[in-house]
Amino acid sequence: MLIPSWHVSDRKMSNRLGTLEQTVSNLSKIVQSLNASLHHTQEMAKQVQQLQYAVENNKDQLNSVSEAPKQLSAIDSLSKSIAAIKCSHEHVINNSSTTGGCCPVGWTVFESNCYFFSGDSRSWNESRDWCETQQAHLLILHNDKEWDFVTRRSMPHFYWIGLSDWRTGRWEWVNQTPYTVEPRRWKPGQPDNLTGHGDEDCAHLYDDRLLNDVHCSIKMQFICQKPTLNA
Repeated sequence: MLIPSWHVSDRKMSNRLGTLEQTVSNLSKIVQSLNASLHHTQEMAKQVQQLQYAVENNKDQLNSVSEAPKQLSAIDSLSKSIAAIKCSHEHVINNSSTTGGCCPVGWTVFESNCYFFSGDSRSWNESRDWCETQQAHLLILHNDKEWDFVTRRSMPHFYWIGLSDWRTGRWEWVNQTPYTVEPRRWKPGQPDNLTGHGDEDCAHLYDDRLLNDVHCSIKMQFICQKPTLNA
């Protein structure tokens, strides 16, 4: 039996509305908690009150399916604002005098970046796409210090990083910055784009802290990276 496309569309939008309502409810609880704990910081309290009003205003407008896309965008903005306040809250509670930023739960901070070491396995493209849903990107290694930090935590597993040559035939980072192969960073004889196994166009960290190139469709764990949220 064929189901009219508009029925499918309405059902999908209704599901999104249900998710949105739950998100608003969760944000309200976070705001209430922050409002109670940040009484000693007047400026933060004002921001919390503004967010609380915005959340309540969004809840009142959830009666129209046509409003859902607009509300999803508004909630995304609210989520980012609340995350910033939570970051500031942590610095106040910990009496922190540092200028470092915060990372989401499950991410690891190092200098000015947050790193996510995945537990599940995906292809290189799937890993890249997942990182982007987190407003992040596959790992880009900038210097020896960062390399040491990441590889100490990646052992003894394989992890995708944001390095490939599938787009142009030349190695580049996921942000399209050109990469010059450093033999000391690679397994002996790599990268070799091994024939007979399809094009090996994507790089991963081996279990010994060195790089290797393999087919991008292979599933393995991955590392996402994004800037810290400043307090």
